[in-house]
Amino acid sequence: MSWSAPLAPAFLLAASAVTPASVVPESTQQAIGYPTLFVLVLAGALVPVIPTGALVSSAAVVAVHRTAPLSLMMVFVTASLAAFLGDAALYWLGRRGLTSKNGSRWLEAIRSRAPEDRLEQAQEKLSAHGVAVLVLSRLVPAGRIPVMLACLLAEWPLRRFSRGNLPACLAWAATYQLIGILGGSLFAEPWQGVVAAIALTLLLSVVPAVWRRVRQRRSG
Repeated sequence: MSWSAPLAPAFLLAASAVTPASVVPESTQQAIGYPTLFVLVLAGALVPVIPTGALVSSAAVVAVHRTAPLSLMMVFVTASLAAFLGDAALYWLGRRGLTSKNGSRWLEAIRSRAPEDRLEQAQEKLSAHGVAVLVLSRLVPAGRIPVMLACLLAEWPLRRFSRGNLPACLAWAATYQLIGILGGSLFAEPWQGVVAAIALTLLLSVVPAVWRRVRQRRSG
């Protein structure tokens, strides 16, 4: 088995686990890995249904099992840059929707993923803490879109949003990379680390939503 290919997303990693190196040469996997990770994280920033955190963690697992010293750095740079550019593009599209007479399907898509209660909380925190809220928004599951919409409604220019979003994307990439490093360090086989990393990232995304529902039921 060839697990030395750098940092393909989870589905490509799984395929590599059962595919001999003679069938999928390392050079081919190297050519696919980083660009694929970049494209999927970028797409996940624009269309928030792709589990980008799990992809970054999976890529970090493979990086841990590689001998190349720059693998983890490449995961970090690729993921954070893709997330930053994707957020910037989505924010720009949202601003166009605010000024367009006919609105924007991108703005409506952002609104549809920001429940009123979460939006109100985001607006309050943004008013009180400013740019610092952006950093936390990417680390809290389902926190990115409400804060982005709050910035749009506050009419922040793209430059101001980007200044706060850059450290947010760096912190996000570092956090999910650490999850992958942990998974890769605990297991001898990369595929085991990938499964563990994906399970942990999905658990982190589900637990806050379940906790909010429990609190709502209790308060109701």
